[in-house]
Amino acid sequence: MTETKGEMSPRLQARIAGAFYLVSVVTAVFSEFIFRGRLGFFAAVVVPVSCYIAVVLLLYGIFRAVNKRLSWVFVFFGLAGLVCEALHLQTRGMNLGMVFHGFYCVVLGFLMLRSTFLPRILGVLMAFAGLVWLLYLLPPLALHLAPYNTAVGLAGEALPMLWLLAMGVNEEQWHEQAAAIGKRPNRGAAAGGA
Repeated sequence: MTETKGEMSPRLQARIAGAFYLVSVVTAVFSEFIFRGRLGFFAAVVVPVSCYIAVVLLLYGIFRAVNKRLSWVFVFFGLAGLVCEALHLQTRGMNLGMVFHGFYCVVLGFLMLRSTFLPRILGVLMAFAGLVWLLYLLPPLALHLAPYNTAVGLAGEALPMLWLLAMGVNEEQWHEQAAAIGKRPNRGAAAGGA
């Protein structure tokens, strides 16, 4: 769990994740209003999706120090949401990408709350953003609340990500939490030995 020689520091990982997040959101927003045609596709799909894949993977590297299995869950939801968004998958009017993204944000928010290396309010904001995105499970309600739900969801998600960009994580506490995770007994090994 601890950093090895040549491995990126958790603070740098957090800042890079925040930067990729910012590029992803800015290009997606600009593509809605400015870019059209092939440039629009590149700005609306290729750049944001590529950047967000980097965000998800970098965040896994950080939050595996909290709970490795649960970190894999948010990676699954994050990548599934990106695939659904890129392919514009919908069922019965439900935006599947946003639903998966909602679950991603809820799980990530929980991990932020459980972390010792970030302020807990960031986890609350991220989980709240996830609950807002989960309103897409009810398309008529999501449509009725638009654009306010989008603004609230973006704010709840963006603030923690901007914190990561500006502040990173507390490395000393990250290493302590990662070391504590590494010292936990393996349940499978314990059960097999019993």
